[in-house]
Amino acid sequence: MKLVMAVVQDNDVPKLLENLMQKNFGVTKLASTGGFLKSGNTTLMIGVQDDKLHELMEIIEKVCKPRKQVVTPFPGGPGDAYVPYPIEVKVGGATVFVLNVERFVKI
Repeated sequence: MKLVMAVVQDNDVPKLLENLMQKNFGVTKLASTGGFLKSGNTTLMIGVQDDKLHELMEIIEKVCKPRKQVVTPFPGGPGDAYVPYPIEVKVGGATVFVLNVERFVKI
């Protein structure tokens, strides 16, 4: 068994959850915040049998496509440089961690 932790941009979460529920994947949703743009994202914890991992990864890849977005950055703290004009950054996609599960108990 594996524990998949997927950090996903908030805009992609509703469609991803819908696709995962249709395929009967159990999901725990955690609110989180990205460090670079300080924008909202969501961390999904998904327990999956080894033989279903490939199917899960295909769903995540299909829904969470990277895209470009224009943003106006703001300083985040002391010493941060302020850029007074909009810049184009890549957003979306997913950061996925796959962890081995030694034991799983549902109470």
